[in-house]
Amino acid sequence: MKKNKGPSQRQLRVGELVRHALMDVLAREQLDDPVLASAMITISEVRMTADLKIANCYVSLLGGGDMEAVLKALGRAEGFLRGRSGPHLSQMRSMPTFRFREDTSFENFARIDALLKSDAVKRDLVEPEENRPDIRLEGRSSKRLDRKDG
Repeated sequence: MKKNKGPSQRQLRVGELVRHALMDVLAREQLDDPVLASAMITISEVRMTADLKIANCYVSLLGGGDMEAVLKALGRAEGFLRGRSGPHLSQMRSMPTFRFREDTSFENFARIDALLKSDAVKRDLVEPEENRPDIRLEGRSSKRLDRKDG
């Protein structure tokens, strides 16, 4: 049974090369699509498939906007973006296909941050263990043994 070990070093390196190439094209080129011309787009991450043929590009909008419209516009401009990023990726055997996805990592970070700032977590951080009824077990002491590192 094969375990999922995550991306290889090669996938990570190529993903970062593709991300830099795409960001360079988006920053320097004039795009005909009015949705893309008016949006402040950043590519936060590119995840490559194992065969390096597909680049899943995670897109964030700076300053807000209609993410669905931007993703559709990027999909329409995929051929143009592949062509313009080609010189940056000339060391690759074949040019990957770009797939654009919404980057939800910032929302996940905000949700985790809100959880960490919640009253329940603050209570657990401030209140001593002996006073918290939810961690005491019947028949066991809730005192910790202090370990001396030497």
